[in-house]
Amino acid sequence: MTVAERIRHKLTEALQPVHLEVRDDSHLHAGHAGARPEGETHFFLYVVADAFTGKSRVQRQRLVNEILAEELAGPVHALSMRTLSPGEAGGAV
Repeated sequence: MTVAERIRHKLTEALQPVHLEVRDDSHLHAGHAGARPEGETHFFLYVVADAFTGKSRVQRQRLVNEILAEELAGPVHALSMRTLSPGEAGGAV
């Protein structure tokens, strides 16, 4: 299973998102710190989930970081994310 597939699987299991995008942006960071030639080091997430309702942006990001702790301790060097509740996402999903 690729790193992206593990990320998708873990977030789906834990958050049951309404919408989930996992984008590998490693190619944009070639030659930078933490980048590996094989990629899968830099990711962007767009997650819309009921689990984020009532939580601050920091609380949402901490939750995602906890879910992906194993990946962040190993192959993932950088993770950026946009985390929204379904009400905030509106028709943007």
